Amino acid sequence: MSPRSSRLLVAFAALFALFQNASAADRPNLVVFLVDDMGVMDTSVPFLTDETGKPKRYPLNDYYRTPSMERLAAQGIRFNQFYAMSVCSPTRISIMTGQNAARHGATNWINPDNNNAGPQGAPDWDWEGLEPGDVTLPGLLGGSGYRTIHVGKGHFAPRNFPGADPSKIGFDRNIAGASFGSPGSYYGEKNYGGIGKRTSSAVPGLEKYHGTDTFLTEALTIEANAALKEATDKGQPFYLYFAQYAVHAPFESDPRFAPHYQDSGKPVPAQAFATLIEGMDKSLGDVLDHLDALGVAEDTLVVFLGDNGSDAPLGDQHAVACAAPLRGKKGAHYEGGMRVPFIAAWAKPDPANPHQQALPIPAGAIQSQVANVTDIFPTLLQIAGVKAPGDHAVDGRPLQTLLTGKADASRPEQFLMHYPHAPHRSNYFTVWRDGDWKVIYHYLPDVPTHGNAIQSGGARYQLFNLAEDPFEQNDLAPSRPADLRRLMEGLIAQAEAHAARYPVAEDGKTRLKPVLP
Repeated sequence: MSPRSSRLLVAFAALFALFQNASAADRPNLVVFLVDDMGVMDTSVPFLTDETGKPKRYPLNDYYRTPSMERLAAQGIRFNQFYAMSVCSPTRISIMTGQNAARHGATNWINPDNNNAGPQGAPDWDWEGLEPGDVTLPGLLGGSGYRTIHVGKGHFAPRNFPGADPSKIGFDRNIAGASFGSPGSYYGEKNYGGIGKRTSSAVPGLEKYHGTDTFLTEALTIEANAALKEATDKGQPFYLYFAQYAVHAPFESDPRFAPHYQDSGKPVPAQAFATLIEGMDKSLGDVLDHLDALGVAEDTLVVFLGDNGSDAPLGDQHAVACAAPLRGKKGAHYEGGMRVPFIAAWAKPDPANPHQQALPIPAGAIQSQVANVTDIFPTLLQIAGVKAPGDHAVDGRPLQTLLTGKADASRPEQFLMHYPHAPHRSNYFTVWRDGDWKVIYHYLPDVPTHGNAIQSGGARYQLFNLAEDPFEQNDLAPSRPADLRRLMEGLIAQAEAHAARYPVAEDGKTRLKPVLP
C-alpha cells in the first residue's frame, strides 16, 4: 500500500470512528437487572391481579421487603404474565440470543464439570453452551459503540470452555462471572467460597473484599457502579447486564436484614432467603441512585426480571407454597416454576427527554399480555438501533408496544418451555401455552406428574385453562379431549419448528417424540 493510500485509510477510519461515537452518544443506556431464582411472588410488589385487572396482594407480598422494586414499578410498567425457562442457563442464553431454549439447545442448567443431560435426557442438548463467535446481545451492542459490562453470575458454558468467561462472548468487561451458577458463599469472611467446602464455586475477581464483612451482593453493586462511572466518564452509552448471584442457594443470611424476619415464624432457611431478596433490592436502589448521581438516569432504560420461578425454601416444589397462590417452584412445569417478575422503567422519568418521548413508559402500569425472555433481545436491539444478522433466528418479538401500556394484537399469546432432562423437580416434559390454555406433556409414564394426568400409550398429559383456573387446580385433560388434542397439535408443531431435541428410550437411541392423545 502506498503512503498516500495508508494516510487516506487512517483518515477514513478516524472519521468512521467519530461518526460511530457520535451516533452512540445519542442512544439510550441499557440495564438488565437479572435476579437468580426469584419468582413472581418473592416481592412486596403485587404482580398478580384481580378480576378487574388491578393488583392483588397475597400473604407473600407482605412477607418480603422490596422498596426499590416498588419504586421502579411506580415509575414504570410491570408484566404479570412474563415467562422464563424453568431453570437458569436456558433463560440466560435466551436473553443473550433471543432464541427459545428448544432452538438454542441449552435446555438444562449447565453443570460446570459434567454433562448433566440425565439418564434418558436428550443426548444432543447443547451442554457446551455459548461459544466465541456466537451472535449475542452484548456482542451486537458492543459492535455498534456500546460499552458492554457483565457483573455477577454467568453460567453460560462449562468450566473449561471459553464461553464460561463472559468477556469471550461479547462483553467488554467481566466482573465475577464464571461457569457455575451457585456462589461458594455470600460472605466476604469466607472469600465468597474460597474458604470452606465449596471452593470450586468461589466467586472470582473480588479479592479486594476477601476477609471483610462485605456481603457478596454489596461487593457486586460497588463494582457495578464503578464500571458505570468508567463508561460515563468515557462518554460511551453502556449496556450493563447485572446478574445477581442472589437469591440462589446457599441460603446464607444477610446480617444487614436478618432482624426483619427473625420473628416471622418462617423456617430459618426461608428467613435467610428473604434477607437475600432484601439485599438484592437494596442493590437495585443503589444502582438507580448512582445513575442519578452520574447524571444519566434520564437516558437509561432499566429492565428488571427473574431467571426462573422461585426457589424459596417453603413447601414442596409442586405444591401451592413458595409461590402461593401459584402452584410449583423452580424447575416445575407449573406457573410457579415459569412465571417471573418483570419491570421496565426509565431510571428517572422525564417526559421532556428525547429517549423517553420515543418510548413513553406509563407510571405504575400493569401489562397483562403474555411475553417472555426471548423478547428482551429484539427489544433492546431495536431501542439501540442495531440489527441482528439476517441468518440469526430470533424467536422473541419487540416489546415496545407493550411497554407503552397498550395491547399488541400482532403478538400471539404463546410460550414454549422444553425440558428433556432429569433428575429435577419435574422431569422430561414440554409445556405449550396458547391463549388461555396450557398443556403439559410428560414423555415417560413412570415419572410422577404430581397430580392427576391422563395416560395414552407411553405418555401423560395435563391441561389447564389459566383464565378460569390460574392456580392450576383443575386438570381438564380427561374431560376436554378436543382441546387437549388441539393444544398437543400446537405443541408438536412448535417443538418441530424449533428443532427441539427429545429425550430417549431406555435403549439410549430411540427418540421419545411427543404424540397426540
